[in-house]
Amino acid sequence: MYKQYFGLKEKPFGKTPDPRLLFLSKGHEEALARLEYAVEEREIALLTGDVGCGKTTLSRALMDRCGSGYRFIMIFNPRMGAVEFLRTVAHGLEIEQPARSKDDLLRQITGRLYDLYRDNLCPVLVIDEAQTITELEVFDEIRLLTNYQMDDHNLISVLIMGQPELRSLLRYQPMEPLRQRISLHFHLQPLSLEETMEYLDFRIVTSGGVPGLFTPDAVQAIYELSAGVPRRINAIATNALLVGYGNDAAVIDASIIQEVRDEVTL
Repeated sequence: MYKQYFGLKEKPFGKTPDPRLLFLSKGHEEALARLEYAVEEREIALLTGDVGCGKTTLSRALMDRCGSGYRFIMIFNPRMGAVEFLRTVAHGLEIEQPARSKDDLLRQITGRLYDLYRDNLCPVLVIDEAQTITELEVFDEIRLLTNYQMDDHNLISVLIMGQPELRSLLRYQPMEPLRQRISLHFHLQPLSLEETMEYLDFRIVTSGGVPGLFTPDAVQAIYELSAGVPRRINAIATNALLVGYGNDAAVIDASIIQEVRDEVTL
């Protein structure tokens, strides 16, 4: 519909994480650099940010940057027991038949990690939505994974990602052993007003359009509605393009943003 009308080759504000459409604000660039360092050094890193700030998209971009020497294990729903967690890790390590007992699972994981080390491959465990973990034992298993070492470095890198409440959760005394293992911390902030404008233009241009489709007053309105959160910006911008198409508008201005306000603030 609106793609051809606005001269776009693809949807610029899709819901799925797409590293090609990753706009690297100053904060996103710093976060990605820190995550790269943590992976290279095989450390535990913590990345937090509000819902929709781009944490998952950053993890996908990290996969692209790291190349073939790394094996990523993605856990998007870590709300599980310790044995189920270890079985999920085992599946991610391509262990064909993960054991049922914890002891056997740990032996399988240990063997696989050493195999990967001999093949010059580094496994990277990415745990998303970590604030949903309800069992303390799961956090302990995450910590214990870094006990697998060879010479002066770990055999696995661990990236823990979640919403801001994850930081509060990690402050509890039982979390002290894990907290001491986390070498890098970063909190991803929403975009500024200027970055919101750059983000909109970047997405439009990457999708085949031309910059300036969103007027300055539209950008201001989008920023106020979204608070600079990329996922909210995407929802507002998509609805605005649909309304603009329906109105035969040449550009998206503040009046169009006002039209979609009720739809995007439910």
